[in-house]
Amino acid sequence: MNTVRHILQVKGFDLWTVTPDITVFDGLRIMADKDIGALLVVEHDKLLGIFTERHYARKIVLLGKTSQKTPIRDVMSTTLVPIHPDQTVEEALALMSEKKVHYLPVMEGDHLLGILSIGDAVTSIIFHQRATIRSLEEKVARP
Repeated sequence: MNTVRHILQVKGFDLWTVTPDITVFDGLRIMADKDIGALLVVEHDKLLGIFTERHYARKIVLLGKTSQKTPIRDVMSTTLVPIHPDQTVEEALALMSEKKVHYLPVMEGDHLLGILSIGDAVTSIIFHQRATIRSLEEKVARP
């Protein structure tokens, strides 16, 4: 079974978080430096929200705000959709589709383990489908 935990083990448990008072500009700089599309917003070890490139486009650029002066707390989403690491990748994709989100914080109890992107989930499914196809082709090719 292909689980969220397995994806985290493969991609690594690197997790980039920021405090809610950091400016949007500084958050974008971190995202660019780390080549990521989202930051989890944490304060005192508590997950408060998520900031994504979409938040920047819709809540800064389109509203004429400045990223240098706006704190992430003003534009982050506080509606979080967490997932447990032992849930399947298929469950994660269904949840993302249902809730219309591209990122899921991975939580085990109150402990933040990582973040799962829609890209991580799709890549994992493609890898496992290719492995299944290879296995079936090998079985069919045997005399």
